[in-house]
Amino acid sequence: MTTLPPEHILAHPVALSTLRKGDTAIVIGVRDDHLDVGDEVRSTLAQRLLELGFIPGESLEVVGAIWPGTDPIAVRLGRSMFALRQREAAAIMVTRASNIHP
Repeated sequence: MTTLPPEHILAHPVALSTLRKGDTAIVIGVRDDHLDVGDEVRSTLAQRLLELGFIPGESLEVVGAIWPGTDPIAVRLGRSMFALRQREAAAIMVTRASNIHP
């Protein structure tokens, strides 16, 4: 797992759903407050994403997207590859790797 210095944790956070093929980023958190669904579904989605490994400090790369459109996207997280729908990707907050300076 990559550990981020505190000053980078909130540096330009964006939703994973805004990234495009070839973009790399670091996960800064999973949110569930933006979804227009019941509380139980929100908690289930956030918990599932965390269990899959979308935890703060993990690096990822967007390796594919359906064209035209963007649903689903393929994301490499460690040695695993995931296909995420837009609403799932929108729940994952990231910092673009280009915003991280050692």
